[in-house]
Amino acid sequence: MGMVMQMRLLQLVVLFIGVFELNGVVCSYTRPPVRKTIFVPHDDDDSNSPEQVHISQVGQDKMRISWITSNSGPAKVEYGPSPSSIAFSETGSTSSYHYTLYESGEIHDVVIGPLKPNTVYYYRLGDPPSSRTYQLKTPPSQLPIKFAVTGDLGQTEWTKSTLEHIEKSNYDMLLLAGDLAYADMVQELWDSYGRLVEPLASQRPWMVTQGNHEIEKIPIIHSEPFTAFNARWRMPYEESASDSNLYYSFDVAGGVHVIMLGSYTDFEAGSSQYQWLQGDLKKVDRSKTPWVVVLIHAPWYNSNQAHQGEKESVNMKAALEGLLYQARVDFVFAGHVHAYERFTRVYKDKADNCGPVHITIGDGGNREGLATNYIDPKPDISIFTEASFGHGILEVFNASHALWSWHRNDNDEATASDSAWLTTLTSNPACK
Repeated sequence: MGMVMQMRLLQLVVLFIGVFELNGVVCSYTRPPVRKTIFVPHDDDDSNSPEQVHISQVGQDKMRISWITSNSGPAKVEYGPSPSSIAFSETGSTSSYHYTLYESGEIHDVVIGPLKPNTVYYYRLGDPPSSRTYQLKTPPSQLPIKFAVTGDLGQTEWTKSTLEHIEKSNYDMLLLAGDLAYADMVQELWDSYGRLVEPLASQRPWMVTQGNHEIEKIPIIHSEPFTAFNARWRMPYEESASDSNLYYSFDVAGGVHVIMLGSYTDFEAGSSQYQWLQGDLKKVDRSKTPWVVVLIHAPWYNSNQAHQGEKESVNMKAALEGLLYQARVDFVFAGHVHAYERFTRVYKDKADNCGPVHITIGDGGNREGLATNYIDPKPDISIFTEASFGHGILEVFNASHALWSWHRNDNDEATASDSAWLTTLTSNPACK
């Protein structure tokens, strides 16, 4: 832990130098006490055993399995429909990265498939294969589907209870709106986070986008942003013709198109992300894919006093809101603000029956605490606010109806606090 303390000191120096290039308006607000950060060590007797295992969807019938080992070795996965029928195998790639004095372990990525939908598979990692057998479940190929949705997860005792609640929800896929590990340049905390989430992330696909805590850019010392995020959490951006791991899209369950956008990479008109998004939205056939869901990190709509006026929110909204509105996007999930908030359907700051529902879900369990102060009076477009840790569940039942529910962590119990039935905009004649 000596290295961790040294890196914490480095963080303070960097913050003193340049406040990490986040040039938004700073608002003061009081955060209540938080629970302590959890550091999860690598406790296996075999230092080269697989760890930090997580999976993500690639295409309609494949999964990427990622893991880390201390030493180099083949990136190989053996898999099958039962522990006694592991008859298939695929090989992939191995990489690593340096960050100041830190050198990562060997990061293995293997894509397996084709896989049957809504099916449990068993798998082993490495060659020779590890002694442990893992299992994963593929998403369904048609509706219904259940998403767990969270943001600003971190690795505190609140995080632990959030993960326990999500696990009990029997979700099909997790969507994470940025700020994963809160490593903030302490790379050992990325390793700890990978171990903390492995029990869930090794069994269901986790689809993530980046937040400000993933930037990890140090003036002069380390000028490349998102080094650890891009190396450790590789998403299927090639599948959606994106040129960046920071924004991508995918289809799931034969009826939902999910778009992950990057709040901290260029999004202005003419940028690569803007042009990619414009083309991606045009490709969606809403007669076949009735639901479109977008995730960002910095919210475009926010009645909390925290993070008001930041350029990543204001400028991104100005650049991209029109594209999402014209495409009739149904939901926009965001993180960054450490509280929960649900808005009505909205466009250009006014209620609009053809606009998306904006939901802030940046309350997964971060170490910075909750944002408890809201603007008074509350805007009419804001339907529900609560400064509590928790997670959300989006159940898309069919081509027209979905149920959204938010569950707060109340004395370590998942308490349903807000819910709403919603219909897709494709079912509204006025929005066609």
